[in-house]
Amino acid sequence: MAERLEDLNLPNTVITRIIKEALPDGVNIAKEARTAFAKSASVYILYITSAASLVATSNNRKTISGQDVLQAIGNVEFNNFLEPLQDVLEYFRRMQKGKKDASAKRKMQKERKSEDQNGNEVGDKDNVMEADLDNGLETSSDVIYDCVDQ
Repeated sequence: MAERLEDLNLPNTVITRIIKEALPDGVNIAKEARTAFAKSASVYILYITSAASLVATSNNRKTISGQDVLQAIGNVEFNNFLEPLQDVLEYFRRMQKGKKDASAKRKMQKERKSEDQNGNEVGDKDNVMEADLDNGLETSSDVIYDCVDQ
């Protein structure tokens, strides 16, 4: 646990970046407003963490999963966030699976390359890109924001 309450706040640079991305161009925000956002975000995270911990504990588990967080958000009646968060969680899982699959494919190509005695290169960057396309993954971080904006 944190030694001081201030240690629980999100970094100001992160808060500032999130706020600037959410506001239209030309809109400024006072330093005290950024501090208020940082404190409120920390309180929200602690609140949802506590609720998710209760969900995990009620299911006789010590590890909080993504589903526990989603259920906790529903339990504390933040239902408007559930669908966008489920979309983002699914996107994250697809990205992780795509990275794992691409890594396995690169490893297999590397093994084949080392076994190739003719000096022909078996793997290259294009094959990794093809693996991402085969998995139906979009490579832009804009997808996350699109899910949240819905």
